[in-house]
Amino acid sequence: MTLTDEDKQIIEKYALQNAVKYGKAPQLAAVMSKVMGECTHLRASAKEVSPLIQEILERVSKEKPEQWQARLEELAPEMIANMCAKKEPAKGLKPLEGAECGKVVMRFAPNPNGPPTLGSTRGIVVNSEYVKMYEGKLIIRFDDTDPQTKRPMLEAYDWYLDDCRWLGAEPDQVVIASDRIPLYYRYARQIIEQGNAYVCFCTSEEFKSLKDASEPCPHRNTSPQENLVYWDKMLAGEYEAKDAVLRLKTDIKHKDPAMRDYGIFRIVKQPHPRPKVDDRYVVWPLLDFEGAIEDHELGTTHIIRGKDLMDSEKRQTYIYKYLGWEYPKTLHWGRVKMHEFGKFSTSTLRRAIEEGEYSGWDDPRLPTLRAMRRRGILPQAIRKFMIEMGVGETDVSISMDTLYAENRKMVDPIASRYFFVWDPVELPIAGAEPRTAKPPLHPTENKGHRSIDVTDRVFVCKDDVEQLQAGSHIRLKDLYNVEITSVAPLQARYIGDEVANLKKDRMKIIHWAPVDGIPVKVLSPDGEFKGIGEKMISTELDKIVQFERFGFCRIDSVGSEILAYFTHK
Repeated sequence: MTLTDEDKQIIEKYALQNAVKYGKAPQLAAVMSKVMGECTHLRASAKEVSPLIQEILERVSKEKPEQWQARLEELAPEMIANMCAKKEPAKGLKPLEGAECGKVVMRFAPNPNGPPTLGSTRGIVVNSEYVKMYEGKLIIRFDDTDPQTKRPMLEAYDWYLDDCRWLGAEPDQVVIASDRIPLYYRYARQIIEQGNAYVCFCTSEEFKSLKDASEPCPHRNTSPQENLVYWDKMLAGEYEAKDAVLRLKTDIKHKDPAMRDYGIFRIVKQPHPRPKVDDRYVVWPLLDFEGAIEDHELGTTHIIRGKDLMDSEKRQTYIYKYLGWEYPKTLHWGRVKMHEFGKFSTSTLRRAIEEGEYSGWDDPRLPTLRAMRRRGILPQAIRKFMIEMGVGETDVSISMDTLYAENRKMVDPIASRYFFVWDPVELPIAGAEPRTAKPPLHPTENKGHRSIDVTDRVFVCKDDVEQLQAGSHIRLKDLYNVEITSVAPLQARYIGDEVANLKKDRMKIIHWAPVDGIPVKVLSPDGEFKGIGEKMISTELDKIVQFERFGFCRIDSVGSEILAYFTHK
């Protein structure tokens, strides 16, 4: 097949648009979709066209970003205008100061010592939303340079990326700090050569005493040449942990003791959990140094961090000044406290899991994304919840009910309804003929009906039984009416199908389950519920359903027993 010159130009403009938008080589799938949308005559020959498009993409990929921009302005200037058209910020998010469309670079920088929690999710969602708003670039940077105190978990790297994708926050670039130690060493050497860093041999107690008294460490005025010798000995492993620390020269008289000659590298001889790194390094950067270097190297334009980390910017400003760099724009936000979880940290949760307090990171009692996903909280609900919280320095105290309300709006129209009876009690019904009940799968949506074969007995909840008395008339939902003839033992008799006079007769409606139903176990933040449910529940694997009079649940596994995770009421 041969492409016309017009076809080639259309392919090129979409390839350039993709390259300019994301700042990297154009992607075939995205370009192909655009081309087929405009060139309808090529759709029938998509398989033949694909390699021809790939050839053009490869040619574009060899060019530089500035060439992409210039050629696109020449070929289709309207695409540049459309790409950078001002967008309304999402509700809750204010415009970024100094942000230019197509030039915003933001990062989310977790320590992978566990999976994302609702606390860290705010950073993932808000950074990704700003990047979408400004057609920018999102970087996930794993700050994993503490192999001892906040030791990384190997599984957590993939957990973070998987959860980011699930949240609609696919990163444009992934950086792992432990892969880039030589980069930090290079900048450390440069700062030592400038005379702006020195190797300190004080004990932590000795240095604290001097620092608190605004007095310099005795090693502060050591020459750069001598410090380089000590630095090389640190790198070679000639010192033990805590024997030596590389410190940045700041203001030893600064009013805040935390700002005075703070450490930027320390010795840690515990191997890193990543096999690629293992015991390759014994000198590790502290977070303020590593983060400062990376934010510059990666071209970060805007940083959002907790207001409790304001001092990080002040400390990092010294590094930027010494290296002649301009610091990114910074926003701060207050802490978020979830009423149901209180104060939590990944390290605390990890210890509790290791001690057997929780079944794992997806235990329904935990505030992790893995738990939220397993319970059936939708990513769209979480995004909306986090975005509407906004970015402000005021501490936020909020209930999970707010998130549940967002999720309920989304799952209520799609969740099929089923009967689940917890703490089941058998109810024999005299005079009841076997029949097949046909309750609707949804009370308002046209989803059809489910089929439940019923004999002359059903299961009802123990909670309902405790409120019954002989002579009570009750309606078994979507089945028929019965009169309770005895409560000990529990017995009833069939009294008809009609539903017209329920209010007049003050007849209570309760749900039920067939005696040949399927065992169901529900795991929830409030504990475990066991009972009997309809057999058709087994067709809803990995879907969210509503157990009537109980709540929404996600069906986690199907077998001889149904395992469900409670979502919310």
